[in-house]
Amino acid sequence: MKIKPIVTAISIATLSLSMSAFAAPESNTRTLPINTADSLPNMSSLSGINLEENRSRSPAADSMGQLIDSKRTRQATTAKTATNTDTSNAVAADNMSVEELTLKDQQSDSTDDISEGQAVAGPDIGTTDAPNFEVNNEAQLQNTGDNSAIKSIEDKDGKTYTTLNLSNYAKQVNSSSWSPKMNVNSAMTIKLQALLDWNHASPGPIDGGWGMNSKKALINFQKMKGLPATGKMDQKTWNALNKNIPANKPVLVTYTLTADDVKTNFSSTPSGYEAKSKMKGLYYQDIKEMLGERFHMDVRYLDKLNKNKTYKAGETITVLNNRGPLNQRINRVVANKADQTLYAYNGDKLVATYPTTVGSSSTPSPQGTFKIVNKVKMPWYRATVGEGSAKQVHMIPPGPNNPVGVVWMGLSKPSYGLHGSPKPEGISRQASAGCVRLTNWDVLEVYANIENGATVELQ
Repeated sequence: MKIKPIVTAISIATLSLSMSAFAAPESNTRTLPINTADSLPNMSSLSGINLEENRSRSPAADSMGQLIDSKRTRQATTAKTATNTDTSNAVAADNMSVEELTLKDQQSDSTDDISEGQAVAGPDIGTTDAPNFEVNNEAQLQNTGDNSAIKSIEDKDGKTYTTLNLSNYAKQVNSSSWSPKMNVNSAMTIKLQALLDWNHASPGPIDGGWGMNSKKALINFQKMKGLPATGKMDQKTWNALNKNIPANKPVLVTYTLTADDVKTNFSSTPSGYEAKSKMKGLYYQDIKEMLGERFHMDVRYLDKLNKNKTYKAGETITVLNNRGPLNQRINRVVANKADQTLYAYNGDKLVATYPTTVGSSSTPSPQGTFKIVNKVKMPWYRATVGEGSAKQVHMIPPGPNNPVGVVWMGLSKPSYGLHGSPKPEGISRQASAGCVRLTNWDVLEVYANIENGATVELQ
């Protein structure tokens, strides 16, 4: 069934306006398991980065992967839960082809019973049913709902990060330095992913695997710096990656969980829109999912770094050291479907790139130049299920697992916008229903720097 979602913006002054918008397709399970690391491939098998075109390809022991995996042999044997048993054989996204992942999402779409959906700024939309009403550029949007998820991603105040008690693996990640003839290893892969993220050439969730989003990020970084966009490491690229980064900035750090972290609202995301509409919020499902988004990490990699951790207040875990703010005005973005990339410009200067999902073969995004006409954090989602006398409307509350994530930015082209996603690991892989979808942390960075009236080119 074809999905025809709509975006409705509501002004602070009582003005109620609406515009059409495609939202993310419904799915009740994440592409990757979030409660176990058993399905995570060995780090060395994921680190297929082409460091040098003529480098030796002879197999070599990956000491970084061994350091991580050796932790597992030292663990006390515990019985696996039913959840872990059920998900241990799940196929990881980086081990599935683009075609397989696209087919998976298209199959999910084909069983979706939604005929119409709306991302809205607040739950009270009155009797407004004008689906194609273009939102006024000057409309002020209400930000409603619980903003704790956004605070978790954006606000680092009161959170202490150190390099104390790091594992040998983490220390070797931090001390890694690229050289032309070096063998591929997971420590350097993680460091490169972090450096790309710090330079705002986002690789998506950092996972220790050199997948398509990491390869794109390296090419995009080279474009940003005016270097040959080969997608291969060389000395000039390494120098550029480190140029504006403090020499002593660690990639992996220790973080002590706070009482606020543990007391965050967590709740499993139920299946179906009727059940979702009865939730107070579509919160993170567990603390690992929250920390994964805060630290831009694949949850399986977070879990693998922190074996035997219980994630209680006062406990110290190992996490990625986050990037700083972009601090660049964005007045133009280009969403390229072929590249599955969002390019952010300040004038003619490319200042950031993000992996993205842009439409699909069945619901392609339109080509052309449009404008950002409204911006809202923590949008609600109005799901219309069924047709005729069986038609039902459900208001889906905000949260990181809302179909459009934590941010909506509507375009002057009715029915389309830029928004977040409840599935960060699926970005660039799954299909979308016409909109431009990013990870929640990347869309928040765009939100913080883009202005109403900014140009959006859909290619």
